[in-house]
Formats: sequence, C-alpha cells, structure tokens
Amino acid sequence: MASTNCICICLILAMFLFLSNTECEAHLSSAFYDNTCPKALSTIRTAIRTAVSRERRMAASLIRLHFHDCFVQGCDASILLDDAPSISSEKKAVNNDNSVRGYNVIEDVKSQVESICPATVSCADIVAVAARDASVAVGGPTWTVKLGRRDSTTASRSLAESNLPRFTDNLESLISLFGNKGLNERDMVALSGAHTIGQASCRTFRDRIHSNASDIDAGFASTRKRRCSDLDGDSDGNLAPLDLVTPNSFDYNYFKNLIQKKGLLQSDQILFSGGSTDSIVTEYSKSSSTFPADFAAAMLKMGDIDPTTGSEGQIRKFCNVVN
Repeated sequence: MASTNCICICLILAMFLFLSNTECEAHLSSAFYDNTCPKALSTIRTAIRTAVSRERRMAASLIRLHFHDCFVQGCDASILLDDAPSISSEKKAVNNDNSVRGYNVIEDVKSQVESICPATVSCADIVAVAARDASVAVGGPTWTVKLGRRDSTTASRSLAESNLPRFTDNLESLISLFGNKGLNERDMVALSGAHTIGQASCRTFRDRIHSNASDIDAGFASTRKRRCSDLDGDSDGNLAPLDLVTPNSFDYNYFKNLIQKKGLLQSDQILFSGGSTDSIVTEYSKSSSTFPADFAAAMLKMGDIDPTTGSEGQIRKFCNVVN
C-alpha cells in the first residue's frame, strides 16, 4: 500500500511539473532572448533604423504589418508566408494585396539575426519588435515588447478576408472586429492613430473625396482630387499622406484632422462622426501625451493576441516559407 501511495504521489508531482513547465514555455517575456540571443534586439533596432532612414514611409508599413499579422491567427508571422501547395497566402487577401509592405525588410532583419543566432529568434517576434522600433524611428512612443512567439506553419487567406478591417467599414463593424480580438473602443481609436504616418492609395479614398458628402472638408477633398481622378482607374496607385499636415512624424495631428473633417479614409473619419468614439478622438486631439501612451499600451495588448508559443509552430529559417 505504501508503495502504491508513493507511486501516486510521484505521478502527481510529475504532472504538476509538466503543467508548470508548459505554462512557462507558453509565457511571453521581454527577457526571452537574454541568454539565447542577447544581441537580437540591438540587431533588429539597427536594421529598422536603417530601413526607415532610407524610406520614411516604411515606419508606417512595419507597424501595419504587425497589425495585419496579429488580426489573423494571432501574432504568428502567418502574413509572411508565400503561397504553397498547403498554404493560401494572406498576402493575396483583399486588404493585403498590393497594400501591405515591409516583407523585404523583415527578411533582411531575419537574415542578420540568423547569422548571429541560428534557429533561435522567430519571425513573429521580429515583426513585433520591428513595429516598436519603427515607431521610435519617427518620433513615436516605445514600449517593452514581450517575446517568445513562435512561427505558424499555416496561413489563412479566408480569415484575412473576414478578420481585417476595411477602409469602407462603418463604426459598428470596426468596433465588432476589434472587440473580437479583445480590443476595446479606446484601443481601436489609439491603434487607428497609426495613420498619423504613412500613405494610402487613390483607390481607397476615391469615393470619399468625390462624394460631396457633409463629412468631408470641401477644400481638403479638392486638394486630394488633383491626383485621384474619378474618371478611370489610371490613378488607382497614386498615393496621398494619411496626415496631410505632418505625414512623416508620429504626433496627434491625425485626430485634429478628424475633427476638421479631414480624415482621408472613411474608416478614419467614421471615428469622429457623432458616434461613441467622438470623445476619445477629442481627448487625443487635445493632448500630446495621452495618445502616444495609449498607442503603446494598445500595441502591447495587440501583441498578446493568440501568440503561438511553447512547442507549437516552429522557428522559421526564412520568414516566407515553412522549414
């Protein structure tokens, strides 16, 4: 009987240790690479600074890349995978195709990190850190990125089609999409503030600037029409800054624009259109510190969306293909 009790106790202890180890493996930590790749973060930071200095717009692209990754299957670098026999690439989804950028920058960073720490740092973590470093490179806030994500071995174009917000979405749809990811209205408005930098193509705002609607400033619409004709699709690819005043600086002018009916995209202006988010936009437009702090908090919260951790997934050698 004593022997049997001893065996039971040992089994219970073994199970406890197993569960404890599993929980530890699945835990994200800012110190995750301190021992296995101590130069990872500095290597990523230097590469992102270089990329943004070459092309200021890249900062917005890298922040958006992280956002579009996390909203589909969680923050698992699935957005980086190319089409393959068993993979339907998210790159070809409506909201990503000819729109999301920065893949080459992430691949370059991955190559540099692989050269110092092979098979150690995930593409998913690189995307998360790159977004933070891109923000800092254009005067935006910083935050402590939690690390330890692993890369997925799958992608889902269909989920990208259904989970990512569209530039034509109304406020209720946006609130629902963000809510499904555990993000509240304040998170949503703060994350939308990433449009303080970056550019959009004519096809995404053509209908808005030619609508003669009451929710757009006439002078602003007239300025945008110069490079975005309503006659044909020849101007589809022409770009316009999302923030006409300070397009290359991370500030709170985006929210001032919304109050003045100068939001470039419908999904921007809808945040200040008599709905529940008006008060948040107003608050952000009056403070140079509130928005950056909330943006950093929302980015950190977004980075926690369903990460692949522990023994799941893999550490890809190349970010665009599975091992």
